[in-house]
Amino acid sequence: MVALAVAAAYGALLSACGFHLRTSANLPFKSIYMTFGATSPLGVELKRNILASGNTVVLPTEEGAEATLQVLAETREKVVLILNSQGRASEYLLYYKLTFRVLDANKKELLPPTQITLKRDISYNSSQELSKAAEEVLLYRDMQTDMVQQILRRLAAIKSGVPTQVEPSEQPPAGNQADQQATPAPAAAPAVK
Repeated sequence: MVALAVAAAYGALLSACGFHLRTSANLPFKSIYMTFGATSPLGVELKRNILASGNTVVLPTEEGAEATLQVLAETREKVVLILNSQGRASEYLLYYKLTFRVLDANKKELLPPTQITLKRDISYNSSQELSKAAEEVLLYRDMQTDMVQQILRRLAAIKSGVPTQVEPSEQPPAGNQADQQATPAPAAAPAVK
């Protein structure tokens, strides 16, 4: 009985602080094609998360897909952050960058080119080279998981069928702002009863 009361108290505390378990994404389209390489770890993890949602399938080809996630660039970078007194690197900054966009079946942009940049600090000690190499691998894996969640949030925020690019016929006429504001709007036709 006491254990049940303690568990209920912890549950109330966690919900009060805004903690929620990570849920699967609810994407606004039923099928998606992604241009990641077949062996891309990020692509594999993202596909696994999309399939876990249960309402979207990942197609092997672009044909028939309601949306296409085009990978424009994916890079990992290691930059020296701090040098020690001997001029050797003692701390690095790890970057993981992804640039992508999302198109609908008619090749209209649902999400314009978007870059996600993640970074982590890692200290370096030549006497612990193997453990630091393993730590670097773990940090990149952590960034990859974070990257997947950020991509899913952006995909879930897309309003399906509403392109973000302006069609040439929808662009306002040429001219300065003052001319456009001075032009009166056409009078509305009276309602027919």
